[in-house]
Amino acid sequence: MSDFKNLILSLEEGILTITISRPESLNALNTETINEIHLAFQEALDEEAVKGIIVTGAGDKAFVAGADINEIAELNELNGRKFSENGQEVFNTIENCEKPVIAAVNGFALGGGCELAMACHIRIASENAQFGQPEVNLGIIPGYGGTQRLTRLAGKGKALELMMTGKMISAEDARELGLVNQVVSQEILIEFSRNLMKKILEQSPIAVAQIIACVNAAFSSEENGYQTEANSFSNCCRTDDFKEGTAAFIEKRKPEFKGS
Repeated sequence: MSDFKNLILSLEEGILTITISRPESLNALNTETINEIHLAFQEALDEEAVKGIIVTGAGDKAFVAGADINEIAELNELNGRKFSENGQEVFNTIENCEKPVIAAVNGFALGGGCELAMACHIRIASENAQFGQPEVNLGIIPGYGGTQRLTRLAGKGKALELMMTGKMISAEDARELGLVNQVVSQEILIEFSRNLMKKILEQSPIAVAQIIACVNAAFSSEENGYQTEANSFSNCCRTDDFKEGTAAFIEKRKPEFKGS
């Protein structure tokens, strides 16, 4: 895979860990980093050795503490739209990735950081993590899909409250809202996330990819989610993994899925 300036990549046991590393700015997302994340996911999708992806931040203070304010301050009406659309495109790539993606949130996940975490399929947070969409304090709104994903995850009323006040919430409060799946100590965050990913990777990668597509279709205005489910179910029925899974159940053994 490519060399990156702001990302550290590590591949072990089929799990690609993407660590956002901009320690001088608490891993804030500038345009260069956003573009590197996009390229890393595109290459991960094409790399057969990559089975699942974990996204985290360097250090113990921040997952991603927001977007680069210096860049935002230079935006105007014309390039602001492009700025937003570029980030949305990158985060849509993550959300629609057919390989499972876990966000290991190790501290502040604010603004673009919260949006990045929400684009991942599952979020595991350390006890010291904090979440928020504080863009209103700058006179703007979330622009990388945050208004949509936070509403889906936390509900309309709470999403409006959080975005209109700009306040931060704790990891435990985020879990209670459904924004976070699990909260663990920072010491075991990566280990916990890896073990969860390993459990997912024991399943048929075809079935996992179809689940991701079907769940995303539930929130799409362009797809009939039930039809997507029926089509995906049919697709699974023609795979060798389906034959292996049913045979293993009947024979009372653990299935060995090959992704075919």
